[in-house]
Amino acid sequence: MSRAGWYGVRCVFRWVHEGRQVYEENVTVWRAGDFGEAIEKAEAGAFEYAAGCDGQYLEFAQAYFIGEDKVIGEGAEVFSLMRESELGERDYVTRYFDTGDERQGNVFLS
Repeated sequence: MSRAGWYGVRCVFRWVHEGRQVYEENVTVWRAGDFGEAIEKAEAGAFEYAAGCDGQYLEFAQAYFIGEDKVIGEGAEVFSLMRESELGERDYVTRYFDTGDERQGNVFLS
């Protein structure tokens, strides 16, 4: 199906840093005629990014159609992925997003 517009594409990378494997997911935004073209553009950029940083692009990409004429600005949704799961809320977040091995800071909202 051809849908020209903006696409968010998530790609997965592997790095070796200080003898440890590190995986990265990143989302880039592309103007394309369809999902296939968006992924082609994103993967070309992913291979270049990985080669330039001595990493490995794992050839895994997922695309999300943002919209035809959507203005990308503050608060714009550029990627979304839905998954069915029987896990409870806390277990779901722990399994997929907050395992304790992420390289991230914490912000505590009151």
